[in-house]
Amino acid sequence: MGLLDKIRGEFIDIIEWTEPSQNDILAYRFPRYQNEIKNGAQLTVREGQTAAFVNEGQLADTFAPGMYRLETKNLPILGTLKGWKYGFNSPFKAEVYFISTRQWTDQKWGTQNPVMVRDPEFGPVRVRAFGSFAFRVTDPGTFLKELVATDPSFETYEIAAQLRNTIVSRFVDVLGAAKIPMLDLAGNYEKISIIAQEKIAPVMASMGLTVTQFFVENISLPPEVEEALDKRSKMAVLGNLDQYTKYQTAEAIGDAAKNPGGIAGMGVGLGAGVVMGNQMAGALQPKPAAPYAAEVPAAPMAPPPLPATVSFFAAINGAQAGPFDLTALAGRVRDGSISRATLVWKQGMASWTAAENVVELQSLFAHLPPPLPPR
Repeated sequence: MGLLDKIRGEFIDIIEWTEPSQNDILAYRFPRYQNEIKNGAQLTVREGQTAAFVNEGQLADTFAPGMYRLETKNLPILGTLKGWKYGFNSPFKAEVYFISTRQWTDQKWGTQNPVMVRDPEFGPVRVRAFGSFAFRVTDPGTFLKELVATDPSFETYEIAAQLRNTIVSRFVDVLGAAKIPMLDLAGNYEKISIIAQEKIAPVMASMGLTVTQFFVENISLPPEVEEALDKRSKMAVLGNLDQYTKYQTAEAIGDAAKNPGGIAGMGVGLGAGVVMGNQMAGALQPKPAAPYAAEVPAAPMAPPPLPATVSFFAAINGAQAGPFDLTALAGRVRDGSISRATLVWKQGMASWTAAENVVELQSLFAHLPPPLPPR
């Protein structure tokens, strides 16, 4: 520092700190040439600030918001230190720190990795959580000793990681001790927030800080667990499985009539689907209790036989061809080998009949236009 700075320091007798409109400074050391303070210097402490005097590494005194004239008669603590007892006959060296005591809002916290908790319904599960909090300096002396030390400009980012780790650690303890089922957490965020804030308070107080607000914004489960819960909710909405199976079967029949192969093309698959639906519905029915404990359990029921395949013979080019199942007949219809007027016969029919007059085969011609009317 040059001669001009030294002279300016000798004449300046106002000590104050005007915080920038946008800043993250928690503590600011007032710059003075060689830290010299004269008798009668004026100290201005604004709202949301506290001024702390440090002499030779020792905290001397703190000042709440207001305007002060620095004299030994109104500085009893400073007056006992070296140099002050002489009434400022010579400049006294002391460091002045301005500490911001306003509330610092919208501070974020969250779990970097999933944490394991034991849920009373699902058992061990991994959860993530995040939210926000607000804090302020409530004990400037402790804050200065424990965190600021000799830092000339102490900012929030310097303790952000420490605060986040402290909050996450205590929050996990609270979540585990609360034993609230995962499905009920959404309705208990406020309760968990209050308990977590109380749990965090002692640790923050040891640093001269107080958490004024604490919010839990979300507690989430792993994606695979959420997917399983969605399926469980879907089954609860469906309700009666037997009615749902019948509805699905009716929908499938309607869709099959629009396909080129018709109902015949998906006959086997539909039959298997109905059988499976009946088996599932039967499995959900309550089983009657055995009249006697020693009764031998009944043997498991065998599945019903697969539906028989229907086969037809057809008169193609004046000759008998076949037999054809329904899928093969659908293919012949598509390539033009079999038309509506083609004669067909199957076991049980009295005589050969035009294909369009056989009920089982009518769906095969649903996509074909009818014959042209006679002129």
